[in-house]
Amino acid sequence: MSRDRTVPALVSAVVVLLAAAPLAPQWLVFLLALALAKGLVVLGLVLLMRTGLVSFGQGLYFGLGAYAAALLAHRGGIADAALMIVAGTACAAVLAAILGLLLARYREIFFAMLSLAFSMILYGLLVKSSALGSTDGFNLHAKSFAGIVLSAGIERRVFFAASVVLACAVAWVMHRYGSSHWGRLSAAIRDNELRVEYLGASVYRVVYVNYVAACALAGMGGAFAALAVGHVDPETAYWTTSGEFVFVAILGGTGNVLAPFLAAAIFEGLRTLANQYAPNVWQMSLGLAMLAIIMFLPGGLWTLLRRRAA
Repeated sequence: MSRDRTVPALVSAVVVLLAAAPLAPQWLVFLLALALAKGLVVLGLVLLMRTGLVSFGQGLYFGLGAYAAALLAHRGGIADAALMIVAGTACAAVLAAILGLLLARYREIFFAMLSLAFSMILYGLLVKSSALGSTDGFNLHAKSFAGIVLSAGIERRVFFAASVVLACAVAWVMHRYGSSHWGRLSAAIRDNELRVEYLGASVYRVVYVNYVAACALAGMGGAFAALAVGHVDPETAYWTTSGEFVFVAILGGTGNVLAPFLAAAIFEGLRTLANQYAPNVWQMSLGLAMLAIIMFLPGGLWTLLRRRAA
């Protein structure tokens, strides 16, 4: 039996990223911080995919986490980044705990479309709300975990270091969860839900817990993204944002907790280059890339690393 190298890989990733951050240019630090934020969202989406569910509504919780963090500073006068991230995560988890009571009963296309519908409801509310900046959104100012000013006047490297440590800690927790009894039940539900019920396990309970956990991660990612960018707008809850998360999940695959972060970094890098050199056709390029992955690498890019290790 092959030895699990996930934990050493996570530790190595933390060391490499923290060592490279002081030497990297500001634009690269920003791009990687944004990739870590979106990687957290995709990590939760991968958890749902391992359960046999695909959500096209993670933008709902991504946007909710971003706005919750931003409003804490913009309206509440609380500019501590740690509290803003906690607020974004908590708001997403509370809403998911409510909506999950309904969504956990559905599967396949019904689950996907219901999650998308709820996301578009939030988008419509944000667009119509002048108090929240309507279509333009608003900027925010925050302080880092060490009290250093972030966003407008940001010390991105300090924030990036905190993002790396927290993202890897969350990835380790999700790795442990995937190896637990409930984590294995998730894969069993995807393969044969009826047999899991016959074994005496509650499929509804497992799906509900996984959904709430995935949405809490989306809220955390939204709060991180708001702090990294320093601006929020309704596009965070739009269906194209949710589609991007699904694309990144397919790009990386579900084989490892590192895959979402690697795929998010590749996606952000490719989009940055495409926007600069081919702004009119970059969406088509991503579509072709998705078709190629589905045809030749249905398990995602992580299967290439797995084959190389084998």
